[in-house]
Amino acid sequence: MAPRIDKRDRAALFRDRLAAAMSERAMSQAALARFVGVDRSTISQVLDPSLARLPNAQMVGECAAALGVSSDWLLGLSDRPERAADLVAAAMTMTEAPRALVDERIFAWHQEAAGYKIRHVPATLPDMLKTPDMLRWEYEPSLGRTTEQAIGASEDRLNWMRSARSDYEIALPLHELHALVASEGYYADLPDNVRDAQVAHLQALHDQLYPSLRIFLYDARKLYSAPITVFGPLLAVLYLGHNYLAFRDVERVDAIMRHFDTLVREAEVSARHFGRHIAGLVAGRRRR
Repeated sequence: MAPRIDKRDRAALFRDRLAAAMSERAMSQAALARFVGVDRSTISQVLDPSLARLPNAQMVGECAAALGVSSDWLLGLSDRPERAADLVAAAMTMTEAPRALVDERIFAWHQEAAGYKIRHVPATLPDMLKTPDMLRWEYEPSLGRTTEQAIGASEDRLNWMRSARSDYEIALPLHELHALVASEGYYADLPDNVRDAQVAHLQALHDQLYPSLRIFLYDARKLYSAPITVFGPLLAVLYLGHNYLAFRDVERVDAIMRHFDTLVREAEVSARHFGRHIAGLVAGRRRR
């Protein structure tokens, strides 16, 4: 519960914050009076340090609206001057998610979070772990003749992301990797040579980059996750298909981070044993 404030102290705080907001927006007493619908003398009295006067709720609301701040802030009930709608808008944004390799928005978020741990639950395999042939197979249906151009343009960005001094933790459903190795489900039409090269590439990346790259395999029958990325403590992004839903407020970032940590904690295959698990899948496929 917030501590009680004496009326004179609250009036002084209101006066100081009203004056600060007027100065910030270069609004005169006369202009504020016109907006609020009162005499200029009324504004003068509120701003007079010799008077301990608090205006009524109607006037507080009108002053807040005129100055683009919250009524709670003017009255000392909040330390944030932004209005509630502005706080929500700043904490949560929705941006377009084009069907492309490492689009500009995602790359900008990676740059912003350079040096922080990146936690990622991909929709399929992460693009940064795919071979060029795998990218061609996956993106040609949507990008057509521009696929080669998109792959070429993304190589520098993918390389930057791999070397950005950020640790990467990736939580992948067991069935995703099993389907890839067996060319089933989503990967049913994947040519054998592309599949084999992609699987070998995953093994090589694990051997080269562990422990800065850690891939965990969780059982989707026990746990579910939408595609998400947590960029350190800065923001968490939910992938909706055509859009990204990005959160910057601490509570939601922490909640999504805890969800990811649960996937890691309950993983069927730890990052340490990821390479060995792939080798076992490949050996099992060859025996069939």
